[in-house]
Amino acid sequence: MAIQQKPHSTWIIILSFFVAYLLAIVPFPGWAMDYRPEWVPMVLIYWVMALPYRVGIGSAWFVGLILDILEGSILGLNAMALVIIAYVTLSLHLRMRMFSSLQQAGLVLVLVGLNLMLSHWLKIITAQTITSDMMFLMAAITSAVIWPSLFQLLRQTRRSFDVH
Repeated sequence: MAIQQKPHSTWIIILSFFVAYLLAIVPFPGWAMDYRPEWVPMVLIYWVMALPYRVGIGSAWFVGLILDILEGSILGLNAMALVIIAYVTLSLHLRMRMFSSLQQAGLVLVLVGLNLMLSHWLKIITAQTITSDMMFLMAAITSAVIWPSLFQLLRQTRRSFDVH
């Protein structure tokens, strides 16, 4: 028996990414920029883990291109990093579902850290940045701290709107 998608299912996923985009571009003071959680990769990790047959590598590429446009970075920079994150999440999604929230937060720390490292490395290669400090990785820590709450919020939203 095929799973029948409700018309609002796709809109809930799109709306969650829209909110993540808004949170990603909200202006922060200069001292707090390194601590801003990586909302878009976290929402992508959730949806790939929860609905791997609907949100996957193609979605990650598209989400990354929109993030590139919003941030004004080189087209494909975030897209490539998010595709790698989606691939790793797809390969581990069955295990991640069985992890405790602390274990998931640890994996999110690693995945978001990988995303930040790839983006930073690509920005260095394309001469967009020349900083050599590692403070940009603080966003991975704040993302891991926020992950259990974000996971519960997205899960509750998915269940209450019957998104599958």
